[in-house]
Amino acid sequence: VVAQDVRIVGDAGAYPLLSPRVLFAAGVTACGPYRAGAARVEAVAAFTNNVPTSAFRGFGAMQVVFGYESHIERIAEAVGLSGREVRERNFLRQGDPLVTGEEAETHVGAPDCLVPTCGIRWHPTRQPIALANWPVRSAPDGPFTTVMSWKIEPTPPVVGGRTYGGKDVEFERFLDLPARTPETLEVALAGAAPRDRIAAAGWRLREGHTVSATMAAYRDYVLGSRGELSVAKNAYVATRSGWFSTRSAAYLACGKPVVVQETGFSAHVPTGPGLHAFSTAAEAVTALAAIRADYARACAHARDTAEAYFAGDRICARLLADAGL
Repeated sequence: VVAQDVRIVGDAGAYPLLSPRVLFAAGVTACGPYRAGAARVEAVAAFTNNVPTSAFRGFGAMQVVFGYESHIERIAEAVGLSGREVRERNFLRQGDPLVTGEEAETHVGAPDCLVPTCGIRWHPTRQPIALANWPVRSAPDGPFTTVMSWKIEPTPPVVGGRTYGGKDVEFERFLDLPARTPETLEVALAGAAPRDRIAAAGWRLREGHTVSATMAAYRDYVLGSRGELSVAKNAYVATRSGWFSTRSAAYLACGKPVVVQETGFSAHVPTGPGLHAFSTAAEAVTALAAIRADYARACAHARDTAEAYFAGDRICARLLADAGL
């Protein structure tokens, strides 16, 4: 299935009551558990001389389930396959975007994630980016940068008797990266970090508070970067939390290639020319080399990724829907 065009007409009865919410629920689930591809969903309420309608269990969902499952059977008949085979070929996979732009699953609760669910149902989301406020601007001669606090203050988290650290723990593993790549690596750093030792390893240093004192200063710093290279907090890496930073999403929105430490996020946001996940120094070096080999392609892919996975309007709409608003 490469495209879905859905029109839902709801019998609202004589006056709206909860029809808008019912239709909203129907709209966000209109493509079901199948890859939407290119999708257009239209939902309208028709006022009739019937009694008003209201919400009941699974409101808005059961009606569209009947619709899309019936169409699956029609597709199967038309192409000479079983309904089961058509479904299996088109089921959402982990990380596929829903029709709302959100991911199919949250990583908390996944087998490889050590973050306890605490008996809570976790709703997946991503960092919403107002794309219009983060313009694309090329800076091919700039450094690969990031903005970071050195460690967790005052007390790092303890889960199951294990203490999880901040970026200081992970940064030590990649301290020698500047010596392994022709790229200029810069970190805007806040906190009590061993700055002399970091600088001696070849990193360029900036004051973290200075470059992020205002939104304008922060955006200008991102726009002046060739791309981003960053570690993640040890707590995010060691627990396989799936964390992806707002900061990295902002770099992507500005068309800046991003090379960031793997936390499990690549199961939900596909990597590619403009977005790389690394777990070892060798992987980081390889990612930087790939970007250098075709910088224009990496920049274009970075912005495309931001538009596909971090557009604020779609993400906020899904958050409101999950909250029942």
